Amino acid sequence: MSNLSENTELTAAQKSRQGVIYGLAAYLCWGFFPVYFKSVKVVPPLEMVSHRIVWSLAFLVLLITWKGAWPATIEVLKRPKSLAVLFVTTILIATNWLVFIYAISVGEVLQSSLGYFINPLVNVLLGFLFLRERLERPQWISLALAFTGVLYLAIQYGSVPWISLLLALSFGLYGLIRKVLHVEPLVGLTVETLLLMPFALFYLVQLNQKGTGIFLTHGVALDMLIPMSGVVTAIPLLLFAAAGKKLRLATIGFLQYITPTMHFLLAITLFGETFTHTHLISFLFIWAGLVLYSIHAYRSVKA
Repeated sequence: MSNLSENTELTAAQKSRQGVIYGLAAYLCWGFFPVYFKSVKVVPPLEMVSHRIVWSLAFLVLLITWKGAWPATIEVLKRPKSLAVLFVTTILIATNWLVFIYAISVGEVLQSSLGYFINPLVNVLLGFLFLRERLERPQWISLALAFTGVLYLAIQYGSVPWISLLLALSFGLYGLIRKVLHVEPLVGLTVETLLLMPFALFYLVQLNQKGTGIFLTHGVALDMLIPMSGVVTAIPLLLFAAAGKKLRLATIGFLQYITPTMHFLLAITLFGETFTHTHLISFLFIWAGLVLYSIHAYRSVKA
């Protein structure tokens, strides 16, 4: 009996370690996104998003075929209600991709970092508004601190950090709707990409006919990097899905800070973006909110 218990614990520990490896790999991939998209910044954001959709679908079709998931995919395509909901998530994820690529192209990696830092707190707020999840005092204080940080930044610069807010809201709403829908990640992502495909392909064909498209006109290096956007998009999403099956939400909650931290460090070191006193105060408010949120989440799960 004792040996059985030890073997069970070992299996659980192995699953946990695998989950952490998958999670770290996913968030590290997302963390290096600015480096990849900086390397293709000559491609206009809308054209890059269109390529990302086309090449992602090509990669996902191979994965669906390899995993034998076509029956599940076709089943989802036959359900009008599921398709309607996935059309909404399609718009949200496409918006998130477009805004992120735009932020990289115009040198606003700090704003993208801010957006993904406040994303966990946006998730808490959305849970309260749409899922009737009760918020405890530490969570309200966390939200208030994050709101203060964003408000301070807006007042000091005289404009709302719309890139940060759009990134956080689009990804937060995307996660909320996908949580309610209960569709397998690979199948859902494939259907979403399939829904976007006609628009992306039409736009790329129009660019080609006008002779204004970047693909196949700016050298071999860029022609190799653009198709890689499909792999770059799909692999971290699949790693994240694998991690989600093996880890507790609390563990994933802590891992998710890796990506915005890497964006933040890349912005102020490699990309040379200006980090002002105003940025520091704003980020300190948001980081304080995240620390309080994380401590409360850890204690709740432990209890």
